[in-house]
Amino acid sequence: MAVSIVAHEVTQRRDAARSLLRTPLLTAATDPDALALIRHHAAALKSSFATALGYILVVEPTFARLVKAPLPAAAPVRPARRNSGGEFTARTYTYLALICAAVLAPDTGEQVLASALVEQLRADAATVGIDLDDSRIEQRHLVAALRQLIAWGVIEETDGSVSGWGERQEEALLTVHRQMLPHLLARPLAALDGPEALVTSSPDVTEQPRRSLRRKLVENPLVRREDLTDAERDVLSRERTDLTRTLDDLFGLVLEVRAEGALAYDPDRHLSDVEFPGPGKVKQAALLLVDELLRVHKPTAGKTAELHGRQVPGLLCPWPQVTEIVGDLAVRHEKMWGPEHVSHPSVLCRDAISVLTSLSLADPTEDGLVLHPAAARHRPDVQLAPSQTRAHERLEPDAPVAPSLFDLESL
Repeated sequence: MAVSIVAHEVTQRRDAARSLLRTPLLTAATDPDALALIRHHAAALKSSFATALGYILVVEPTFARLVKAPLPAAAPVRPARRNSGGEFTARTYTYLALICAAVLAPDTGEQVLASALVEQLRADAATVGIDLDDSRIEQRHLVAALRQLIAWGVIEETDGSVSGWGERQEEALLTVHRQMLPHLLARPLAALDGPEALVTSSPDVTEQPRRSLRRKLVENPLVRREDLTDAERDVLSRERTDLTRTLDDLFGLVLEVRAEGALAYDPDRHLSDVEFPGPGKVKQAALLLVDELLRVHKPTAGKTAELHGRQVPGLLCPWPQVTEIVGDLAVRHEKMWGPEHVSHPSVLCRDAISVLTSLSLADPTEDGLVLHPAAARHRPDVQLAPSQTRAHERLEPDAPVAPSLFDLESL
């Protein structure tokens, strides 16, 4: 009985840690069950996050905030996104900052009308010399920023909605959870010398190779060996068994190490913020593009390409070849993807490359697309539907991946 209780506690702590990794800001409104679990294991979680990853965990009665350390410049960008999936622009981030400043104003109460909030926002913008107007484009930026704060649980729609206000100027009553606002940033503004300090490590923190390596493995879809420091490579080589056990015990991740790099993956796919392979024409195009490029080039272990002035494991695929393949795929899969990509394949090509780049599987260069050997893990299993149905190709979402990279000797 005692053993089963201990095992249950360990499983609960792991589930709580995984919830925080996926959603670093959890509230009682957005996920009450996860927050209850986090509060129950708060002491152990604070200790394990600080020791293993160098992260700070703040746990309050109504929310939990995992404050992560900045990632290196080589890490894939994880921008905020609109409901449509598009990335936040600089203008949207500007509105996000202005809204946060407006709700922190001394005369802003716990509840505020959307119109009053926007009035305060415009006054603050004028004070600091930011020009705003009432155009539809500006409205979209404003509504996207408000929706992001709603998704984080900082603002709650009490009566009406920000969508109704943005589209038809219908009034909306918003409840502001002010106690959460100071925790949106990783570090207090008063302690910063400038905005660049938000994306750099605190000078009070002494970096440790074990901890920085664990952090890269937990946060990145793929850790390339050339992006590791000498000390991190030494840890990966000498302490692989301990590293494997730690990642599994704390976060339920499985470590895989090969010649060109390493990855810690989640067999349950719960922690993956970008599902790949996955549904949708862009991800299918990215998957088929990888397969076609590997079929044409037939790369072997040891293949290298120049990237940012250094030779790295990879395959350079010239741009004319990449665009031609995407164009052919658009024609071949027109019934599934739509006819617009046949006449304008450049948009599909751009979006497919963006997916591969976000997963560290490819890098665009001036001469072409550099595929990392790990891309070969995702070679698809394409099957034809029976002839008596609408016969078009489909991608199995759980298609088996190749057990190797460029060949059986690589990752």
